[in-house]
Amino acid sequence: MDVMENIAEQVKNNPVIIYMKGSPTQPQCGFSARTVQALMDCGREFAYIDVLSNPEIRANLPNFGNWPTFPQLWVLGELIGGCDIVSEMHENGELQTLIDSAINESTATG
Repeated sequence: MDVMENIAEQVKNNPVIIYMKGSPTQPQCGFSARTVQALMDCGREFAYIDVLSNPEIRANLPNFGNWPTFPQLWVLGELIGGCDIVSEMHENGELQTLIDSAINESTATG
């Protein structure tokens, strides 16, 4: 499986996945830290990929989603965005609704 197929599988098989620098407990940049904290505040499970320890994913993900920066939040196979978008959604309550809906939908169909 090539790296683009691998990314497609990760996005497809995880209702909520964040591609970030570091891990949720040890983010390696401020943008990843802010984004993952907003996600953790939702209180739901999510998958993550550390792009620093996966250089092929780091190099190819911007082409896959047509989004040049990290972190990247994907929900139900759709790119939601990076730090600014996720932070804004968290502040106005949209992120919680989106994550809850995605988890509930994946649980019902999975």
